[in-house]
Amino acid sequence: MELYTSLLEALEREYDTIRCLKESPRGCVTLLRHRQSGTRLLFRRFTGSGAVYRRLLPLSSPHLPQILEVAEAGDQVAVVEEYVEGDTLSSLLEAECLRPAVARRIARELCQALWVLHGLGAVHRDVKPENVILRGSEAVLIDFDASRLVKPRQEADTQVLGTTGYAPPEQYGLSQTDGRADIYALGVLLNVMLTGQHPSRALAGGQLGRVVRKCTMMNPQNRYPDVLRLMEALG
Repeated sequence: MELYTSLLEALEREYDTIRCLKESPRGCVTLLRHRQSGTRLLFRRFTGSGAVYRRLLPLSSPHLPQILEVAEAGDQVAVVEEYVEGDTLSSLLEAECLRPAVARRIARELCQALWVLHGLGAVHRDVKPENVILRGSEAVLIDFDASRLVKPRQEADTQVLGTTGYAPPEQYGLSQTDGRADIYALGVLLNVMLTGQHPSRALAGGQLGRVVRKCTMMNPQNRYPDVLRLMEALG
C-alpha cells in the first residue's frame, strides 16, 4: 500500500497528464509528460494482478515495452512503462491488408515477444491488432492487463478475460490457458493481416494459410507446441 501511494504521489508531483488513451471498467491508461524533461510515459491503473508486470521489470526486449515501476494495493495495480510511439496494427489494417512478407515479419517479431513472456511462465491472453504497435519497422506487443502466470495444478483460469474472435476456446473456462492460447490468437491475427477476416470466414491461402490453420486448431494439443516451432513454420 505504501509503495502504491508513494508512486501515485510522485507521478502527481512530477508529471502532467496529456490525455487518457484507454478506459474500461477495469481501469485506464494515461499518457503522462515529465514537467522538467518532457519525457512521456504510460501510466496504467487497473483491477487485477501485477504479477506479470513485476516479472517484466528487469527485462528489455525490442518487441516489448520497458516496464519501469509496478505497485499494488490489494487488487489495485499501478504500472509506469515506456511510451511506445507508432501506429497500432489495427489502424494500419483499417486501410488495407498487408503483403505476405510484411505479415510474416510482424508475426515472427510477435513470436519473439511471446517467447520472452512465455519464458517467464506467463500468457498474454489478449494478442490482437489493438495491442500491437509498429515502432518504425519493429512490432511491439503491449498491454499485459489480461496476462496471467501459468499455475500447473490449476484446472482453469481464475478470471475469464480476452477478446472475442482472438481468444481460444480454453480461455472461456474450459481449461487453463498456456502459451498455446497466444499461438491461437497469433494465428487469427496473421489471418486478419492477410485477409482482413477471421480464419473461420476466409482462410488465407498458401503456406501461411496452413500455418494459420494449425495455430487455430480447437484442441491446444494440435497447435504448435511453442512459439519457436511457430517461428520455424513461418520461415
